[in-house]
Amino acid sequence: MAMGDATEHNHLPKKKKPETEDEKRRKKIVPGSLLKASVRPGGGESSPVDGDQAIYHCTVRTLDGVVVESTRLECGGRGVPIRDVLGKSKMILGLLEGIPTMHKGEIAMFKMKPEMHYAENDCPVSAPSIFPKDDELHFEIELVDFAKAKVASDDLGVIKKILNEGEGWESPREPYEVKARISAKSGDGKLILSPREEPYFFTIGRSEVPKGLEIGIGTMTRNEKAVIYVRKQYLTESPLMHIVQDLEEVHFEVELVHFIQVRDMLGDGRLIKRRVRDGKGEFPMDCPLQDSQLSVHYKGMLLNEEKTVFYDSRIDNNDQPLEFSSGEGLVPEGFEMCTRLMVPGEIALVTCPPDYAYDKFPRPPGVPEGAHVQWEIELLGFETPRDWTGLNFQSIMNEAENIRSTGNRLFKEGKFELAKAKYEKVLREFNHVNPQDDEEGKIFGETRNMLHLNVAACLLKMGEWRKSIETCNKVIEAKPGHVKGLYRRGMAYMAGGEYEDARNDFNMMIKVDKSSEADAKAALLKLKQKEQEAESKARKQFKGLFDKRPGEITEVGSEIREESRTIEEVDETKDNDNDDDETQEEERRTMETKKKWSEKAWPFLKNVTLQLGLQLGVALLGIVIFQFVSSKFT
Repeated sequence: MAMGDATEHNHLPKKKKPETEDEKRRKKIVPGSLLKASVRPGGGESSPVDGDQAIYHCTVRTLDGVVVESTRLECGGRGVPIRDVLGKSKMILGLLEGIPTMHKGEIAMFKMKPEMHYAENDCPVSAPSIFPKDDELHFEIELVDFAKAKVASDDLGVIKKILNEGEGWESPREPYEVKARISAKSGDGKLILSPREEPYFFTIGRSEVPKGLEIGIGTMTRNEKAVIYVRKQYLTESPLMHIVQDLEEVHFEVELVHFIQVRDMLGDGRLIKRRVRDGKGEFPMDCPLQDSQLSVHYKGMLLNEEKTVFYDSRIDNNDQPLEFSSGEGLVPEGFEMCTRLMVPGEIALVTCPPDYAYDKFPRPPGVPEGAHVQWEIELLGFETPRDWTGLNFQSIMNEAENIRSTGNRLFKEGKFELAKAKYEKVLREFNHVNPQDDEEGKIFGETRNMLHLNVAACLLKMGEWRKSIETCNKVIEAKPGHVKGLYRRGMAYMAGGEYEDARNDFNMMIKVDKSSEADAKAALLKLKQKEQEAESKARKQFKGLFDKRPGEITEVGSEIREESRTIEEVDETKDNDNDDDETQEEERRTMETKKKWSEKAWPFLKNVTLQLGLQLGVALLGIVIFQFVSSKFT
């Protein structure tokens, strides 16, 4: 049945791809508007297709044989052939249709009606000045070469043609260090940069080679050979070569000999990992990206003039490597971040700022506070966590409990971020666990709820009480009346100042499970203390705001004092002015001031009320504002 369904599915009509602009243009071609005559046959059987870069000379003549324009020197041109990427470059319709019919080295004459060149409606290419675009013309084309092209810039200013494929998939990027053999020719084939015996060394991102060359090399792999075609807009000055002003384009022939992986781990230049020796394996597939058991040798140095060594595992640990589990905060954060991006056998030099080194980690002897350090790390090997695939239910639960126990230890040590990561790791793995009976389902559900509450506890410690509430909700939705879920959520509500919601959760605990009454009452007592502390603090801060009769409310807070000064100034102006018109104008201004003060005071007093936790209604707030304003204007 499943096979039949799949067969039917395979016979469904395939959705057609939308037509490209070039395909729409080709539909406008009418018979007789484009004629081809082969002047000299080319070699081979293949022809250029979309995605290929076509390099060709073009000479345009009238039907009488008068040259209109040409790329050839002998016909008045610069001697530089045209480069177009089929399917990418903007081309006249006749060449868009004609070049894919040619072979390498072929010379062909295309007779084009005006609508096949620059007289085409909405032609994407502008006609040169004084060009007879309304005439029927001959286009003589010599297809010099074509090959698959790698477009390295959206405007086609940098194009790469691969000569020899490289190794692996990794390409250099900022701030990698690169060794490459480089030579260069102008567009007309003149040598402008001779190849050197020794490779050229440069760092990507430091403008040490022309911008276009750097972009092209950024698409290459180790030992790849390629030609990188760079147009004028990407030919920037650099130590590699001087750029002549009238140079339209340069063809760089490049062999990428080697590159050193350099990573700016934080993006601000403070934590830098530089690969000193390549390891075995491919980056990042063979790196200990997930929590693993790692074995390393390392040497630690202070970043002072002497490069003082404060620890060397080969000397200070009798040549025994350091072994640690990642994800448990057992080494400085910068150290672990970099080792996660190493492959076995690799040696890396890590420069680390104090906040990612030993300012937040026990400092070894000889390392002062605030010290920048450098580690030379060799990753000997690592063991990844056990794969749960194929394990029975009990084995999976044992593995989950081991990870949860590690999380509990980290929580007790105050490493809440790391503990949370451990709990969440198990929860992710649980997405692929399917209990087989009710008993397994019960154990699985209880464990998952426990993990969610562990996450909620971490979030609460991290000050993220709203996320803690959301996590508790997952447990309460799965099992309404879950006592520990209600307790944890109540504590999160209390932390966020949502005291009534917290009280409801603690009271619900008693209704659901009488045995939780002691914990619930202790929580309610703590809640009451919190409310009293908040109210006392607020009353001290806003003393006198609510205990005066109308007309006697004291000035409270800087915003109210400022508004009071403004209002008093208006009152004084009103008292000293006896002219009726001016009095009316001042009254109007006074009313506007009242309105402005009310608009400012409303959110202010509303926030005060929320912080106090008082059950005052909106009406009471309105009365307070009205009384205060009235006292100032009566």
